[in-house]
Amino acid sequence: MKIADKKTTAVSLVEASLKRIEETKDYNIFTFIDKDQALKKAQAIDDKIKKGENPGKLAGVPYALKANFLSKNRPADASAKILTEFISPVDSTTAEKLDKEGAICVGCVNLDAFAHGSSTENSYYGPTKNAKDKTRVAGGSSGGSAVAVALDCVEFATGSDTGGSIRQPASFNGVFGIKPTYGAISRYGVVAMASSLDVIGFFAKSAADLDLLMSVTAGKDEKDQTTLPDFYGSNDTELKKKSVGFIKEFMASEALDPEIKSALETKLAKLKDKGYKIVELSMPTLEYALAAYYIIQPAEVASNLSRYDGIRYGFRTENLKADDKTPLDLLFENTRSEGFMPENKRRIMIGNFVLSSGFYDAYFLKAAKARTLIIDEFNKAFADVDAILTPVSPNPAFKLGEKISDPVAMYLEDVMSVPVNLAGLPAVAFPVGENKAGLPLGLQIIGPRRSDKNLLKLTEELA
Repeated sequence: MKIADKKTTAVSLVEASLKRIEETKDYNIFTFIDKDQALKKAQAIDDKIKKGENPGKLAGVPYALKANFLSKNRPADASAKILTEFISPVDSTTAEKLDKEGAICVGCVNLDAFAHGSSTENSYYGPTKNAKDKTRVAGGSSGGSAVAVALDCVEFATGSDTGGSIRQPASFNGVFGIKPTYGAISRYGVVAMASSLDVIGFFAKSAADLDLLMSVTAGKDEKDQTTLPDFYGSNDTELKKKSVGFIKEFMASEALDPEIKSALETKLAKLKDKGYKIVELSMPTLEYALAAYYIIQPAEVASNLSRYDGIRYGFRTENLKADDKTPLDLLFENTRSEGFMPENKRRIMIGNFVLSSGFYDAYFLKAAKARTLIIDEFNKAFADVDAILTPVSPNPAFKLGEKISDPVAMYLEDVMSVPVNLAGLPAVAFPVGENKAGLPLGLQIIGPRRSDKNLLKLTEELA
């Protein structure tokens, strides 16, 4: 990571970033560019360096903020129409910690509205294009973040991962992405999607950069009661079992692209040559992970999105005329009808259905029990191995428009990533080259809770 010092100025780093953003604007990456503020902060950091003051661990490093992160006096619309014109009055804890260490936010980047999606096609601003092939998706929901890093617009970008939203776009665009242990980094000031699944993480060009970012941002936050005490800095980096597993059911899946399977086999062979024991794991409960996820997640989405009513902030409808309804009823109904994207509405409807009287036991409660079984199965696996190597997604990046009208096909893209979120585990996605068509391929390494630092160390060995 290029950090400002006496030889490299923060202003020059920011200017190079802004120039690259302009050169790549046809990829539809940024929803807001904060040129003046970025240059102003860069100059302040250069002045600190000249005076011999400590400018921070990330001095002058340009980064992009996923647009569902709040940052004071910047738009925080989560790429959703219903939040247009909302300017954040506060900083998210992540943005605050990055700012304190001298990192410079150059702007906000595109995502699926409210992070609902796996392709960044469900955005009010339109889709972000893949870094390697403009006819293909960037992945989602953090597609803008991944492409910003892949195209050298920024050194790193923030992301949120609810079911693969960091790992899948990292895989699709050939960069590194970390989904930390649930609670490792504060969620305060990040627009909520599904609160028991949401995790804050990063995109970067190397595992070492991710390690630095984790060291800066991990830790307990009084504003988020789900955060864990800072375990990251004191992690034991010695792998006790010197063993890595792979999941038999994933490897046998007919949906798995042959080139991704081959890349996984190659990495397992590399680990074996390094002295690791390779263990085949049978994890049949993971078959139910996708179904459980798409019950639990929409239920939490429906709860979290109920706050958007057109009264307190964000978009408000102007259509309040009807003979058979009160203005207040119309305000709620039309604001939500006009303001939410189709995928937002789909998840709200599914969520309210599975939580409704008569269906809670049949759906939500059963999904919660399945989640417990998945957690137990991972715990059993980690009794035998230090980590598990799997694909992130069954396929490389698909064509723009290919799956947008088929929600089930889109949801199936998450089949290998959602179990990690259900279990609250850390995982690191890393690039493993390209397929014959030139599309990036990626894998993920999964570990037990609080093994984040170990995973990054293992990623360095694999990448």
